[in-house]
Amino acid sequence: MKVLCLNGPNLNRLGKREKEAYGTFTLAELEAELMEFSAQNGIALECRQSNHEGALVDWIHEAADDGTEGIVLNAGAYTHTSVAIRDAIASIEVPVIEVHISNVYKREEFRHHSYIAPVAAGQIAGFGKDVYKLGLQALLFRN
Repeated sequence: MKVLCLNGPNLNRLGKREKEAYGTFTLAELEAELMEFSAQNGIALECRQSNHEGALVDWIHEAADDGTEGIVLNAGAYTHTSVAIRDAIASIEVPVIEVHISNVYKREEFRHHSYIAPVAAGQIAGFGKDVYKLGLQALLFRN
């Protein structure tokens, strides 16, 4: 199974930012753990991160055309602001699992709304870095 893991703005700062909300692990550590988990579960995983909305949109579009069978997406703050990412997801048939390290519903009010949730196959939030593995498992169970 070919899966794309996309991380949005500020997730490159994992391990340095708001450790009480996001933990102490770095993006590189997270990606290494996900690659190991994926190899053990027959997933061909590619991880990408960008602080730029357009790059995320482009990668979502590419996934629709390159044989990708699922996307695990942590759009970061774009979750709450980006109609463009929402529309990109709506335009493809590849299932997208929306993930959030923190429980966004226990945080600031503006984080309670997701433009992505209505077009995603599912949403997982609040279980730390394990949300990514749970997202990968959700994609496996869909097949």
